[in-house]
Amino acid sequence: MYMPLPTPREMGEWDRMTIEEFGIMGEILMENASWQCVYALIHKFGPLKGEKIAILSGPGNNGGDGFAVARHLNDMGADVIIFYKKGLENYKKDAAYHVSLTLKAGIDAKKISEVELDLRGYDIIIDGLLGTGFSGNLREDYLKLVETINATKDNSYILAIDIPSGLNGLTGKPCPVAVIADCTVTFEEAKTGLFLPEAKKYVGDLVIGKIGIPSFIKKEHPPSFYGITKDILNSIPQISNIDHKSKAGHVLIIGGGKGLVGATTLSALSALKAGAGLVTVAIPYESSLSVKLNWPEIMTIPLGERGDFDFREEHYLEIKKELSRFHSVVIGPGMGRGDGAREFLRRYLANDHPKTIIDADALYNLSKLDKINLAQDTILTPHPGEMGYLLGQSNSRVQENRFDSIKQAVEKFGCVVILKGAGTLIMGVNTKIYVSNIACKNLAIGGSGDVLSGIIGTLRARNMGAMDASCAGVMWHAMAGEYLEKKFPNRGNLAQDIAYALPEVISRCV
Repeated sequence: MYMPLPTPREMGEWDRMTIEEFGIMGEILMENASWQCVYALIHKFGPLKGEKIAILSGPGNNGGDGFAVARHLNDMGADVIIFYKKGLENYKKDAAYHVSLTLKAGIDAKKISEVELDLRGYDIIIDGLLGTGFSGNLREDYLKLVETINATKDNSYILAIDIPSGLNGLTGKPCPVAVIADCTVTFEEAKTGLFLPEAKKYVGDLVIGKIGIPSFIKKEHPPSFYGITKDILNSIPQISNIDHKSKAGHVLIIGGGKGLVGATTLSALSALKAGAGLVTVAIPYESSLSVKLNWPEIMTIPLGERGDFDFREEHYLEIKKELSRFHSVVIGPGMGRGDGAREFLRRYLANDHPKTIIDADALYNLSKLDKINLAQDTILTPHPGEMGYLLGQSNSRVQENRFDSIKQAVEKFGCVVILKGAGTLIMGVNTKIYVSNIACKNLAIGGSGDVLSGIIGTLRARNMGAMDASCAGVMWHAMAGEYLEKKFPNRGNLAQDIAYALPEVISRCV
């Protein structure tokens, strides 16, 4: 369900502890890493005899990996040459050991500054210039090397050792450019940045090669991030053929102010399509009429009386006595941002209520409330703009600092937060950050977030924990987007198409 995503710093600590505390020599880890790169090439090309291969090695451990790879490829009959960035005396410890072995093998090695680097005509180019410890921006000399590698893209297969040079191992962003690899062989576990959608263009096929880090070290020192895998859909509680509809959960959606009924309906529809047994909408009286006329499967609690289009504080009293019969509540889709909606939300949160997902307009209203204590299993589902309201920051600042933003939101509100967008993040109180690596243009449409809140509402009604329900809901929603991308490659799908795709997606996975 979840795969570890160590940061570059955390991976460095795993390496250090393996060498210094457990006692595995660094030379062995480097040897193991080099073989993982060779295995990836054999898997792609079969026998490598006669292949013309250029390896670019920087002065660090990535460069040492490159020298070790060269030795294995040479033994297999490949035509190998190494272009190294700095003098051979710059290689230290483990890297120096493997450099010496490679030179003993008589492999051609040339210093980049002493040749006119021409990478045309090579079948395979291996990037070992910079590792996961790289940060900041590329210097001019490295930038030119990255551009030289990328210029061969149409005619050569490019393999990156551990990470494409120029890519930030934490954020997955190029700095300002990065090698565009066909395949990246990363070691032991995927680094955080490699898993993020921004990195896909540069990473290519991601291969995780185990190099011998003891499992107990990883367990005792878990990473700060975990990736959500599609296996999480197998954890969704299933309903048997003999179960009553109430066993599938009863979800209440609160929303639907004047002109905003569509958002509420989408959330309710997606809750039904995700398998809820019953869905009820609490909605101002006049708006309830359109729901009743168009969606017979959705029950309604009309709030107020004829002429009421918007939420008022006193409407809370009309649902207070009803709340005990619902297994979960989604509050916010189409709720409106008026004073009445804000005060309704205040009353709701100040009193006992079922497991709750706060979405859309309720997030804006929440940002205007003071001294609100949320239960730890409450779920907030902001997109970057809504996160900006919650934190008093701009949309752009949130996007530039997504990891920090979600940490701040969890600390401020004391509950589970889902920061939506390409590379959705989920975090709760005293939990790690969970990451979705799916980015799909078919989800970037109005109403998509309402569909997500309905899905999570159903999963919470099925008694999934807040974190697991959030992660499973995000993945299910994302996979529905991928499914629609095949049917609508140039977009054009509606938000309700996401909801209608949910049963098909889950049937393929469970």
